[in-house]
Amino acid sequence: MFPVVDEDGNILSAATRGECHSGSKLLHPVVHLHVFNSRGELYLQKRPEWKDIQPGKWDTAVGGHIDLGESVEMALKREVREELGIEDFTPELLTHYVFESSREKELVFVHKTVYDGEINPSEELDGGKFWSIEEIKANIGKEVFTPNFESEFKKLGF
Repeated sequence: MFPVVDEDGNILSAATRGECHSGSKLLHPVVHLHVFNSRGELYLQKRPEWKDIQPGKWDTAVGGHIDLGESVEMALKREVREELGIEDFTPELLTHYVFESSREKELVFVHKTVYDGEINPSEELDGGKFWSIEEIKANIGKEVFTPNFESEFKKLGF
């Protein structure tokens, strides 16, 4: 179950994943983490070809839903551990905003961290790698990245 929230993150009710992703536009919270290394490169995950949304595209290092009963911080730590195998990191909250697509509406809590340790992408992903900011900018608009990542990258001004 996901919490259904207002634009400030206050819980109004609860709904299933299916209800939230059915085009209902029930606003539900998610976390994103941008992982930089000390050289200023940004780690991106590759979405597997079997994903129903944006298969094969490069995306934000970590993205996941906040479950009912979880805080933003709890969900962020869980998702980072599940997707990248990282246990010890210091997140910095950058912003939050509402993202809307044809299927859903999310309240996105965006964080960043600097991390130089080992990264072990889960089988949920098709791997990942660090990109220089110049490499990312050179590939914007070329169908390499998810539209959500491109929008957030531009919004944050990395």
